Amino acid sequence: MTDALSLDGKMPHELSPAEALAHFGGHLHHGLSSDVAQDRLTRFGPNALPEAAKRPAWIRFLLQLRDVQVYLLLAAAAVSLLVWAMEDAHGLPYEAFAILAIVLLNAVFGFLQEEKADRALAALRSMTPVEASVIRDGQVQRIIVQKLVPGDLLVVREGDRIAADARLGEVTAPHTQEAALTGESLPVLKGIEPLPCDTSSQDRDNMILSGTVVASGHPKAVVTATGTRTEFGRIAELLGGTEERETPLQKDLNQLGKRLGASVVVIAALVVTTLLLLHGIHNGPLVMRALIFGVALAVAATPEGLAAVVTVVLALGVQRMARRGAVVRHLTAVETLGEGTVIASDKTGTMTLNEMTVRMV
Repeated sequence: MTDALSLDGKMPHELSPAEALAHFGGHLHHGLSSDVAQDRLTRFGPNALPEAAKRPAWIRFLLQLRDVQVYLLLAAAAVSLLVWAMEDAHGLPYEAFAILAIVLLNAVFGFLQEEKADRALAALRSMTPVEASVIRDGQVQRIIVQKLVPGDLLVVREGDRIAADARLGEVTAPHTQEAALTGESLPVLKGIEPLPCDTSSQDRDNMILSGTVVASGHPKAVVTATGTRTEFGRIAELLGGTEERETPLQKDLNQLGKRLGASVVVIAALVVTTLLLLHGIHNGPLVMRALIFGVALAVAATPEGLAAVVTVVLALGVQRMARRGAVVRHLTAVETLGEGTVIASDKTGTMTLNEMTVRMV
């Protein structure tokens, strides 16, 4: 058998139902045998999209510290400890401990929020259908969708979510809802006639595609592609390669952190220089005291509470979104959603009820 996407130089939508069945070795009434299905499962792999390797928990925790403000606070804590050591102060360096506690609490809060969101997303994924009806060994069987292979004969009913790309072989007034994949708001009427090679994926009316839903009819179709070879799988691979970008809030806070850091260093340097010029730079103890004073000034000018305030405000936004049924994975994403003033979308059926109605002009 050739690759599931290149049928001897042709695409599945170019073939007649009989040609598609003959190519995949299936039968419209008997389907595949269990032995052939097992062999193809080994050859093509499970009908599933590969999941990105999850980072270890300690790496995800450390990533919470990847912020200019955090770097500024850690530097302030280090300087505070240095001043405490140089002054031979009695007791504990409470200021340094307080700064480190703020940094740690912010990191823990962000980490726990992401873990909670990941668990919620996992729960949502577990709610999706995990079985499909196929004809194997002449009998209709329910199998888990991961075991679907090219050549399997799918039997779908109204309301079923299609688990793989398939070429229709037998139809009874079928319509499919393809809004989630193509953006088409109305159910699409399906047929079995071959189509030209250059027909776009959204116009291949003799195909049913993974991720779409049967709106009416009771079609049978031979599976032509599974896993990442499906149209849905190719889109998922493209999405998996997108680059992570900073949110507007992260950009603003990083710029603010850089400006604060530069300003604190400049002010501390000016103060130390002024003190040394006024009192002379040959007095060793005086020079040391001036340096300690400048460092202490830099620590005092660092806004330790800013990171905590931002985290609390974003957490309140996450809670409000959760009460409305929205799962927010990253705290900073709340601010990104708040930046939106206009939403323009033709993906009716993805975000709406498959109905477009003008409310205001």
